[in-house]
Amino acid sequence: MITENADKFRPVAPPRIIEDAYTEDQHRCLLDVVRNNGPWQLILAENFKTPEEVIATTSGMLPEGVELTWDMILNPVFRGYLARGGACFYPELEDCYYNSRFLALVREYWGAKYAEPETFLFNIQGPSPIGGPPHLDGTVFRGMTMENTPLWLLLTMAKSCLFRHWQVKKGQVIAWYYKGRIGGGFNCWPDGPRGEPLQISAPLWGRAVVVENEMMFHHGQACGPVAQRKPAGLDISSRFGADPEVADGWRITTGDVVNQKIPAGEMRFLVHWGARLYKDFDEMKVYMDHGDDISADQALNILIDDMRKRGVAFEMPTDPMNDRSFIGLVSQVYDIGGPANIPPDAADEAA
Repeated sequence: MITENADKFRPVAPPRIIEDAYTEDQHRCLLDVVRNNGPWQLILAENFKTPEEVIATTSGMLPEGVELTWDMILNPVFRGYLARGGACFYPELEDCYYNSRFLALVREYWGAKYAEPETFLFNIQGPSPIGGPPHLDGTVFRGMTMENTPLWLLLTMAKSCLFRHWQVKKGQVIAWYYKGRIGGGFNCWPDGPRGEPLQISAPLWGRAVVVENEMMFHHGQACGPVAQRKPAGLDISSRFGADPEVADGWRITTGDVVNQKIPAGEMRFLVHWGARLYKDFDEMKVYMDHGDDISADQALNILIDDMRKRGVAFEMPTDPMNDRSFIGLVSQVYDIGGPANIPPDAADEAA
């Protein structure tokens, strides 16, 4: 564990809260796209091949001898992508993605001259436990992005602090829509994982935060009635989509089985818009020209050399990118120890 790196994880500026992130028409269009193009898979299924990859993105370690399984970490939170890179997947959402207001907000947040939309996604859920241990979002490096690199490796590179030379500036506008009365807010640590948490509490309807989530630990609060937070029969193949029997309802299914029906009032909808930032034309040109990129092989060699210098004993795997034992080892070596001062879950008390 390299806890000395923990205090380096602070966003470039404190989160900035805004209201009415999307117009009523934009919000309606967003929900229509989600209803009409689902059902959607679990976040864990979308981003990870093995449970060990999940641990590599969070903090803390498993007790010795414990074998990690999906059942131990499944959370009923689902995800879909609306745009990536320069392409918006749904023309009716182009005004949301190529968003002049958001571009101005992140440029001002960073003090940067240029910004380009990078990603547009949503999380959707019904009643759910707290959103796992506080975590960091996927960092982008010149030459290595989520399009060509597993998320576990990107986050390990970020936690190691060995790759700052290649790290790309990023900013997000993250908006929430949730009318439930139990939980559903957002916890984050803008002063580093040893600092005091900032809580953004529900109800949230179009409230958003401008932030750098790659450098700030954060997670969602638990939401909804406690007894409904762990649907029976949930597995890595479960899906979230519109309930065909209820006009504004939702449901979780696993194959042909309906695990849970969710009324509109208990659905929590998060919309995550992200951009890459460049302080000036020269910095943008370095990124666009690919003259100073890093590759996955280079990154793995840097990590391996660093572990050897630290005296970490390991056998070199033939396929380090997909070797579960190696991924587990790397996640332990570069674990920076996330926040310990997690606020009590008021949702449980309220329920």
